Amino acid sequence: MTEEKLRATGDSGPDLAAVVAGGTVDVPDFPKPGVVFKDLMPLFADGRAFREVIDGIVAYHGRDSFDVVAGVEARGFVVAAAIAYAAEVGVVPVRKAGKLPRPALAASYELEYGEATLEVHEDAFIAGQRVLVVDDVLATGGTAGAALDLVERAGGTVVGFTVLMELAFLKGRERLNPRKVHALLTV
Repeated sequence: MTEEKLRATGDSGPDLAAVVAGGTVDVPDFPKPGVVFKDLMPLFADGRAFREVIDGIVAYHGRDSFDVVAGVEARGFVVAAAIAYAAEVGVVPVRKAGKLPRPALAASYELEYGEATLEVHEDAFIAGQRVLVVDDVLATGGTAGAALDLVERAGGTVVGFTVLMELAFLKGRERLNPRKVHALLTV
């Protein structure tokens, strides 16, 4: 294991941070020059490591603290579905624009390398339903802020926001303040 992975830090402690770090591959210049993409697919492909991460997220929040999990497209879907299964609750996708077949709410936002729009079905949540929102990476906070706002506009009550990795130098956590961010790995 590299020295960087041994020094890994995150909100659930160094062990889970190291698991996420160990399952991440940096891909330079993707999706455009100058961006270093954090590829979490090796983590998802490692059954033991993925289970440890999912169990850690459920333990952090508490199995009975949320009624449904909302996952942000696309890699957030993988994490959300696994958490929902482990906690025996439902899962709701927060999709990119134009992907949902019924009336949807939309929120546009800026990325570190462009602009995008997210959508969620208008009836995705029962009023007051406790929602854990998850995504793979927190960068500038644009995607997260849009997703959290959409959940609330659709009637859900956000009770937590978790990411596998936070890119601290992009200050997304600050942008989301005063909302609490739970990141398994902070780089």
